[in-house]
Amino acid sequence: MTLKLGCIADDYTGASDLANTLTRAGLRTVQTIGVPASDLALPEVDAVVVSLKSRSIEASLAVARSREADTWLRGRGARHVLFKICSTFDSTDAGNIGPVMDALAGDAGDGIVLVTPAFPETRRTVYQGNLFVGAVPLNESPLKDHPLNPMHDANLVRVLARQSQRKVGLVDLAIVVHGPEAIGHRLAELAGQGIGAAIVDAVFDADLTAIGAAALKNRVSVGASGIGLGLARALVEAGHVQSHGLAEHADAPVGGMAACLAGSCSQATLQQIAHAETIMPVLHLDAAGLIAGPDETRRALAWARERIGKGPVLIASSATPDQVSALQARHGRDAAGHAIEQTMADLAEGLIGAGVRRLIVAGGETSGAVVDRLKIPGFLVGPEIAAGVPVLRAIGAGAGDMLLALKSGNFGGPQFFADALGLMR
Repeated sequence: MTLKLGCIADDYTGASDLANTLTRAGLRTVQTIGVPASDLALPEVDAVVVSLKSRSIEASLAVARSREADTWLRGRGARHVLFKICSTFDSTDAGNIGPVMDALAGDAGDGIVLVTPAFPETRRTVYQGNLFVGAVPLNESPLKDHPLNPMHDANLVRVLARQSQRKVGLVDLAIVVHGPEAIGHRLAELAGQGIGAAIVDAVFDADLTAIGAAALKNRVSVGASGIGLGLARALVEAGHVQSHGLAEHADAPVGGMAACLAGSCSQATLQQIAHAETIMPVLHLDAAGLIAGPDETRRALAWARERIGKGPVLIASSATPDQVSALQARHGRDAAGHAIEQTMADLAEGLIGAGVRRLIVAGGETSGAVVDRLKIPGFLVGPEIAAGVPVLRAIGAGAGDMLLALKSGNFGGPQFFADALGLMR
């Protein structure tokens, strides 16, 4: 297997988003959970997305894990490696985007790194270096209330500069619209000024094509799935990759019972839970009870076992920003988050043990905890449920054939759970 593109994602739902985007663009793609073991049998693919749970951990550990993934990908032929981050640039002044970017670019010998989280299809755009979520700047969007990485500055040049050892510049839209050669020329100018990273504007889908072609000339890039789309298009247009459809067996039915878990506190997920209550049984967990001990988990599993034989169920720990803030104030942010994540992992393990083979998980941290607990080493990418969210078929899982959907909290429309169940047969 000789890879045409290597990718390192800083969380599992973001990795699924990217794997879905690459597949739709014609690249045969597999998502792995962590750096693959030597005995994991992978099909012949064009791209591998190595999923890490490194977005909110200590920066030095994120760097070490990302370097390990980079070494594995380059050892299998990947000349270019994309460090995939969230389209809302989830991070703090301590990282982890800047430290990982610095390490990967330094190892690759790149003098300047192209950086953009833009993905117009999901209403994430960058203009004059400022990130917009729909029509509002990042710091005015719901991301300002993110429970782990609240975002209070939309200017990505400033945000990245605070967490990187490199000087950060800008390639603005007036340059991007002139195509990859103009972008490359501007990057060279910035590098000549001692600038080691550049935020690149992107407002329209066509901008991603130009950015991807420019990025391929270097060995490292940083961004969300939008730049992944641009890189995939550039590889296909240059003849480096023949465009393919879904991997064989990726969308074959598995049958069995279905369940949903929601740990995200985003406005989108809260709306999706409200809609789910009209079509399936929904249990709202007592978050304080989860922290107090295992009784709430046992209650939830007993509730689910009584119902899943008759149809899908949903168990949610999701809460409003005010409720999350109050919980964190009482118990501490890290303790509260860890307790909820581990509870959702316990629930997933119990549901799979009860015969569930189709599992939908909402929330990036929740998805990471669930997949780690289930010890699933990788996924084939199936049909798209919503922008950025595919059906995933587990490969190498001890429980056998399973379908999962791992949803970033902000993704999907109000009927997401119904839409997912309709495709996960």
